[in-house]
Amino acid sequence: MEAPHRVLLLVFPDFQLLDATGPADVFASVDEHLPPSARPAYRLEALSLAGGLVRSSTGLELATRALPEPAEAAGCTVLVAGGHGVQAAMQQGGIASWLVQAAPFAARCASVCTGAFLVAQAGLLEGRPVVTHWRYAALLQRLFPRLQVMPDALFVRDDKFYSSAGVTAGMDLCLSLVEEDHGRALSLRVARGLVMYLRRPGGQRQFSAELLAEQAPVGGPVAQLVDWLRQRLAQAVDVEAMAAYLAMSSRTLHRHCQAEMGMTPARLLLQLRLERASQLLESGEPSLKRVAQHTGFGSEYNLRRAFVQALGVTPGEYRQRFCR
Repeated sequence: MEAPHRVLLLVFPDFQLLDATGPADVFASVDEHLPPSARPAYRLEALSLAGGLVRSSTGLELATRALPEPAEAAGCTVLVAGGHGVQAAMQQGGIASWLVQAAPFAARCASVCTGAFLVAQAGLLEGRPVVTHWRYAALLQRLFPRLQVMPDALFVRDDKFYSSAGVTAGMDLCLSLVEEDHGRALSLRVARGLVMYLRRPGGQRQFSAELLAEQAPVGGPVAQLVDWLRQRLAQAVDVEAMAAYLAMSSRTLHRHCQAEMGMTPARLLLQLRLERASQLLESGEPSLKRVAQHTGFGSEYNLRRAFVQALGVTPGEYRQRFCR
């Protein structure tokens, strides 16, 4: 009988409970689809800096053992949870120090949500694509400028380093690890049992209308343009009109948009229209035709195409999932 693959779940005080228990359930569910002789497929171990009961942000506690000698991570999957307590964990520094030493032994090193901050603090993600919860993507990039932070992905892999977006995206990541270990057919059965997508459509951008049109620097010309455009989304507006409003040339406007937002003026307008369309769909607007008209897409076809290209889901699917 093959020895079970060890998964080390690293937590800290005030961690996000589902960042640890969600992945744990994915790995534990594998046994339901294996013959008795092949169980357990995974051995789960909860770790923390000092060991003992560690309180999550929900108030529930998880029994852990203290971080072992780094060599004990040999051949394991190390999974770092996130949560509100990550800043204190970074200041304490113990988890990052352990990761520096343990990562060379581990078969895989992964993070869920803001757990990416601890792996980044250990210097293990420099030059790599990384994802975290969309709320903290900009902060992660600012604190660790050598990372390639991907604000829209649900999870990413680079060599043996993995990271996932917020909370339930950790389960998406672990389902992909199960597929690596046991194949697509078994991972599909696990997904069905947990009522999950094997491949969730769209990225995490679909979960945040505000992520669609990130804020321009306050007081700059692009911020003025954003305010002006939001009042005219239903109208036909071109780049020349935008430039004329700011009393500058189209080329100068293009330069400002690239410098302040990393996108063209036309792309900025599209993002603002998607933002507004998402808000209308979330509020329960029943007519896709009216959504298209109110946001300047003109037709349901254009609205649908924009949503599928930007979010990976149709407007109808978006409304079904996020209507309040």
